Amino acid sequence: MLDVASLSLRYGKHLALDSVSLSVSEGETVVVLGANGAGKSSLLKAIAGLERPDSGASITLDGTSLLGRPAHRFLEAGIALVPEGRGIFGDLSVAENLELGAYTPHARPHEAAQRRLVFELFPRLAEREGQIARTMSGGEQQMLAIGRALMSCPRLLMLDEPSLGLAPIVTSELFAALGRIRQTGIALLVVEQNVKASLGIAHRGYLMEAGRITGSGTAETLRTDPGVQQAFLGGTMPPNTRNGVRT
Repeated sequence: MLDVASLSLRYGKHLALDSVSLSVSEGETVVVLGANGAGKSSLLKAIAGLERPDSGASITLDGTSLLGRPAHRFLEAGIALVPEGRGIFGDLSVAENLELGAYTPHARPHEAAQRRLVFELFPRLAEREGQIARTMSGGEQQMLAIGRALMSCPRLLMLDEPSLGLAPIVTSELFAALGRIRQTGIALLVVEQNVKASLGIAHRGYLMEAGRITGSGTAETLRTDPGVQQAFLGGTMPPNTRNGVRT
């Protein structure tokens, strides 16, 4: 479904992404693991059309190139991003945030069905439908951010550090909900530092360091590989293949 190849991205003279390639199949859950500063957020922003990569990059959905289109065209094509920091409209209600998530022509006919899905996944949002978003807890705001993205009827839902700043019990609830989203057939691309939780819902994963993909494998392979914890803590992955992890 999604294919990214030779993706490089610069901020001035700083090379944030260096020839990154990855793929996500229909209905697949893929996680990108790496320390702060590895380039994970830049990767998701580029795939969402929010950053313009260097020439030579390729971002395709079902074989159709998305490069050169404005960001809202990426959303209309079926790619939704829940950014780090959530990005909700704090002065609007839960209901108003969800309504704005369904603003694209593709999503509008499905608004009622998607709202039902969101409330099934996150019952607390249904209880707080009229509440102003900024008055909710951090966990509830993250639920709202995911719910708003789901209102766009995405084929690929991307999440940037969804557990950041959340208590362990809230993180567990959040990843349980992501597991249920996975069961609906929506593909997930998740950037996370919580190795255990993210690999618990993933089919495959990539390891990222200093703007490059340094390893990849099935979730089970990565879960049992000793280098994953090292990469999560910011260490350097060994330059050979260990336990099936390709480097």
